[in-house]
Amino acid sequence: MSQHRERPVHLGDFNLDPRVVPIAGLALLVGGAGALASFLLLRLIGLITNLVFFQRVSTALIAPGADRHDPLLVLCAPLAGGLVVGLMARFGSEKIRGHGMPEAIEAILTGGSRVAPRVAILKPISAAISIGSGGPFGAEGPIIMTGGAVGSILAQALKLTADERKTLLVSGAAAGMAATFNAPLASVLLAVELLLFEWRPRSLIPVGAAVTMSVICRGWLLGTAPIFPVTTLVHPGPGAVTLALIPGLTGGLLAIGATGLVYLAEDAFTRLPIHWMWWPAIGGLGIGIGGLFEPRALGVGYDVIDQLLTGRAGLSLILGILIVKTLIWSFSLGSGTSGGVLAPVFMIGGALGALEGHVLPQVFPGFWAMAGLAAVVGGVMRSPLTGIVFTLELTHAWNDLMPLLVASVSAYLLSVLLLKRSVLTEKIARRGLHLTREYSTDPLEIFFAREVMTQDPVTLRADESLEQALSRRIPDAAEPKREPALYPVVDGSGALTGILTLRELLAAEAEQSPGRTVGELARPPRTVIHADQTLREVVNAFAVHSTTRAPVVDRSDPTRLLGVVTLTQLLHARRQDHREEHHRQRHLLARPLVERAQAPVLTTTATSEGP
Repeated sequence: MSQHRERPVHLGDFNLDPRVVPIAGLALLVGGAGALASFLLLRLIGLITNLVFFQRVSTALIAPGADRHDPLLVLCAPLAGGLVVGLMARFGSEKIRGHGMPEAIEAILTGGSRVAPRVAILKPISAAISIGSGGPFGAEGPIIMTGGAVGSILAQALKLTADERKTLLVSGAAAGMAATFNAPLASVLLAVELLLFEWRPRSLIPVGAAVTMSVICRGWLLGTAPIFPVTTLVHPGPGAVTLALIPGLTGGLLAIGATGLVYLAEDAFTRLPIHWMWWPAIGGLGIGIGGLFEPRALGVGYDVIDQLLTGRAGLSLILGILIVKTLIWSFSLGSGTSGGVLAPVFMIGGALGALEGHVLPQVFPGFWAMAGLAAVVGGVMRSPLTGIVFTLELTHAWNDLMPLLVASVSAYLLSVLLLKRSVLTEKIARRGLHLTREYSTDPLEIFFAREVMTQDPVTLRADESLEQALSRRIPDAAEPKREPALYPVVDGSGALTGILTLRELLAAEAEQSPGRTVGELARPPRTVIHADQTLREVVNAFAVHSTTRAPVVDRSDPTRLLGVVTLTQLLHARRQDHREEHHRQRHLLARPLVERAQAPVLTTTATSEGP
C-alpha cells in the first residue's frame, strides 16, 4: 500500500461514557473533603509553628522568621521536627516520606491508584510537623497526597475500576491544591500535566467538578481573595515581553541547578552508614544552620512570596532567599522528609526575578519577580502552562500573560534540552519506573482496519477434506510470509463459518484421522474485526481476547468476509508515524526551480525580414 496516496483522515471524537456522571458526583464529595483537608492542614501548620517558635496556642499561619528567636531554637527545632518525621515514617508508613507528588504518581502507575488510609492521616501530620518546625516546604505536596488519599479511599470502598480510582484520586489531589492556593485552573492543569497522563472527558470532567466544589468551600473557609494580590495593572509593552527571556533562561538554569542539588543530596544520604530514619533529622540540622543566616527562609514563606511579588522585598532578603532557601530546600528534600515543592519554588523563582528587576527596566513593582516565578515553576516542574496560570491566579495580574508565557516556556525549553528528567520524574525513574508526559495523537487512531488488512485472503471450504486443504492452500514452511497463518473457513455461498490456523491444521494431520473435513475442524474466531474499526480498537480487541489475528467482516453482515488483519499489520501505523517524524522532504520551490534551470533558453534574432 502506498504511503503517499490521498486517504480519509479519522479524527476520533470524544465519546462521553455514561459512567462519568456518577464519578463526577463522587468527585464533588471528594472536592469538599479536599478543601476541608487543606483548611485543617494549614491550621495545623499554624498551630505547630506558633507552639514551637512563639510558645503560644494559635492556628494563624505565621512565618517562623517573622520575629527574632534564640539561635539555639532556630538550630534545634528543625532537627527535632526531622527526627519526629523519621520516626513516623519508620513505624507508621514509609509513604509519608517525600514531597507528595512522586508518591501520588507512583500510586497511580503501580498501585492501581490505591492509597492506604493511614497515609491520609500520617502525611498531613508529618508535613505539619516538618513545616511547623521550620522546614522550608510548602503545604501543597502533602495536601496533594492527602486529598488524593481521600479520593482513593472513597473509590476503594466502592466497586470501581482502576481508572475510576485514578480519577477520584487526582480529583482529591487537585481539590486540595485549589483550596490551598485558590487557583482552580492551575490545579486542573497540574492534574493533567503531572497526574492524569491523559486528556479525556472521563477524567477531566470529575476533576473539574472536584476543583469547583473545593474552591466554593474554600470561599467559606479561607476567603476568595487572591493569595498574593498585585494591585498595579500595567500592560507590558513589547520590550518587557522580549526581556522576559532573561528571567526565563536564567530561571531554566536555576531549575536545572536546584534539581541537581536535590538529587546530589539524595545520593549523599544514601551513602550514609545509618538507617534512613535518621536522615530527616540531619536534613533538619541543615535547615537550622541555614536559618541562622536567613531566618525568613524557614517555613512555608507565604509572607516572603507576597513581598517579592509586590516589590517590597529588599536586596538582602532577596539574596538570602535565593541562596539559603535553595540550599536548605534541596538538602532537606534530599533527606526524604515530608513537605511540598511548589511554595519553595515560588519563593526561589520570585527571588531570582526580583534580583534581576534591579537591573532590568521597571514595569511595575513585582513584575520581574512574577516572571521569575513562572520561569522556575516551568523549569523545575516541567509544567509551563501550570507555571503561567499559577502565577496569574496567585496575583490576578491578568495583563501579564504574554511575558509570563515567554518566561515559562523559555525556561521549559532550557530544562528539557539540558536536563533528562524533572525533579518529579527523576524520583520516579530512580524507583525503576518509566514515565512519559508527552501528549500526542495515537497513530493507531488514525488508520482503519480496512487500510491495513489482507484483502481476498486464502480461504478454506468447509466441505473439503483435510488432505485437500493441506495440499491445496498451505504455504511451504520455508516461505511463511507468503500467506497468512489464519485461514477463514467458508461454506458454499462464501459465508464465514469459522477459522483454522496453520498450527491446528498440521496438528490434525499428525493425528492421522482420514476423512475429516475442514468444517469439522473449524472453530469460531475469538473475535471478529469490522472494517471501520480504528487500529486502536483492533489492538484492544486483540489484547482482551489474547489473539494476534482475526477475520475482518462487514458490520451489517457478520458472515461476509472482507479480509484478515494481523498484529504485524498494525505496525503500519507506527511506521507511518515514524516516517512523519523523521523523514525530511521538500514539497515547494525545489522542483519548479530545477525545471526552470533545465529548460532550454529560446532566443530570437532580428533580421532584415523582421523579428
